[in-house]
Order: sequence, then C-alpha cells, then structure tokens
Amino acid sequence: MPGSRSQVTQAHRKKDGQVTQTVVITGASGGIGRATARLFGQRRANVVLLARGEAGLSGAALDVIEAGGKALPIAVDVADYDAVQAAADRADDEFGPVDVWINVAFTSVFAPFTQIKPDEFKRVTEVSYLGYVYGTTAALSTMLPRDRGTIVQVGSALSYRSIPLQSAYCGAKHAINGFTESVRTELLHDNSNVHITIAQMPAVNTPQFSWVLSRLPRHPQPVPPIYQPEVAARGVVFAADHPEHKEHWVGATTAGTIVAQKFAAPVLDRYLARTGYDSQQTSEEPATGEANLWHPVDAKPGQDHGAHGVFDDEAHSRSAQLSVTQHAESAGSFVSRAYDTARGAIYDAAARRRQRRILATEKQAPEKQPTP
Repeated sequence: MPGSRSQVTQAHRKKDGQVTQTVVITGASGGIGRATARLFGQRRANVVLLARGEAGLSGAALDVIEAGGKALPIAVDVADYDAVQAAADRADDEFGPVDVWINVAFTSVFAPFTQIKPDEFKRVTEVSYLGYVYGTTAALSTMLPRDRGTIVQVGSALSYRSIPLQSAYCGAKHAINGFTESVRTELLHDNSNVHITIAQMPAVNTPQFSWVLSRLPRHPQPVPPIYQPEVAARGVVFAADHPEHKEHWVGATTAGTIVAQKFAAPVLDRYLARTGYDSQQTSEEPATGEANLWHPVDAKPGQDHGAHGVFDDEAHSRSAQLSVTQHAESAGSFVSRAYDTARGAIYDAAARRRQRRILATEKQAPEKQPTP
C-alpha cells in the first residue's frame, strides 16, 4: 500500500531524530559537483554521485564519507537517458526518496565555431543540455508521485551573455534556461510541491580547462576573476535550500554580466570581440593529454583530478555577493517569522476579545420566557 511504503521510507530516513536528505549530483567526480557533494556530506546526507570516470567517482565518494555522509557512486553518462533513469531508481531503492537532484555535468569544446565538427557540437549538446533534460526527467519521475523535492540546475552567466570560442557550451546553457522556465511554470500551474531553480555561476577553477577539447593555440582558462569551486558549491546548496526563487546568482561578476547584458548587449558584443580570445587563454602551451569529450580522462586506472583546476593561485575562495545574498535571505526569513508570529499573536488576542464580548453579551441578555 502507498501509505505503508511512505511510513517505512520516513522511518528509514530518520537518524537521531533528524531526517536525512538524499541528494543526487551529476558531474560529481570533479569541479562544482565534487565540491557540492562534500558540502552535502557535511550535512550527513545520502549522496548519490553520477559521473563517467571511476577514479573521480571513488575520490568523490571518499570525500562524502570523510565529511560524515553516505555515498553511492554510479558510473553514468548523462547523455544516456536509460542509464540516468536507472541511476534514479537505484538511488530510490538504496537511500529512499530523492529530496534534491542537482544537474552539473557538462563538457565543451574551446574553438571558433567553424573549427568545431558537427559530431563534436552534437556531443556537447547531448551532455551539457540533454543531460539536464534527462536528469530533470528522472528526478521528476521520483518526486512528482510524492509531491515533494527540489531540482537545481547549475547554470552560468554565459547562459545570458555568450562569449566567443564556446558556442556549443553557451548554446546549451541558454537552452537550459528556456527549458527550466517552461518546466517551472508547469509545476506552478499544477500547484506542485516540487520546485526547480537555477544557480548561475561565474568563472570557476575546475579541472575542465585541463581536459576540455581545445583547438586554441594556448592553454584555455576561465575569464577572470576566477572563483574556487567551494564558492560555487555554497551557491548550489543555498539554491537547494531556497528553491522557491526562480534563480540564484553566484559571484559579483555573474550579477554584473547579467545586468550588463540586459542594458548594453551591443556594447558587450564589441568588447568581447576584442578581448574574448585573449582572456580565455593563458600564456602557456595547451595541455597535451586526452580530452574528455568522448571518454572520461579519469577512467580506470585513471587519475582522480579532484575539485580544483590549475588556477588555485588566482582563484578567490570567497564571494562577497554570495555572502550578502545568504545573510539577506537569513535576515528576511527572521523578519518574516517575526512578522508571522506577531500577526498570529494579534489575531489570537483579537479572537479572545471577541469571545469575551460574546460571553458578556450572553450574560446580559434576559432569559427568554417559554411560549405558552
């Protein structure tokens, strides 16, 4: 019976009097996904890790366990819908209902559009866009029947403002915005308790810049300023905790880019035409290792690359913009709770006064004589 299943699941999910979250993260073997997995591990969550590379998955699982959570690593290519759905079913079977599903996995090609082959563009789209569609579909398959859950799409400032040399990636990120807006309005129409939101990211120091397929003359890099993946991860967790908002901006550069695009897009076109090539390349020769477009670079017995890329010396470990957003939300929640409490007290006092008036009126009214 559905009712008994729910009771068993809730009992399974309680630990020391607290409900344990079950969180699924795609692209969990490195970068933002890896850092986010560790943060949920610190919450003692059950973390399901989806990625292709076995070495990175093993490292991510160890991170979660060392942080205090439970880990379930599953080797999955998010471009394979059946594999993603199977992973969702396994997560549900082993850890119980999925509370949070986070789509992070992506790949890219650094090159002018005319130098990207059709099958390469297709592959980027399948992973970086359809991977989000498939992940969202799998998440909804487990969340909608229970009428609860949160989906977080990890987006980018480049989903609003495209830049040169990343046409496939920027196209996928723009598509995620449109897709997610459509799904969100459908959930709102149905008065669903399932939420979907986007965390828009700045440039982040992830390993992708060392393993991405690149046809640039120099080593690719994120457009400065660069943030550490832990900053992005805090933004993802914050979005998961506040899914009622349509989207969340992480980093001052994300906010600035989105606002500038709204008011000065033609100016940005010309600016990026002048600066976009050099700002995405270091002065060093490009890496000679294998790219991860078709196969994971950390396949067994590969190397675990961790969450960080090679730009630690330049990356910021904090974001003042994110801190302000978090504190403002906390302050807003406090004010809201205080307002609700005060309003409730006022309503209760008014109700008591009305009750006293009714009782006083009843006592003063003469008794009705029986009709002969």
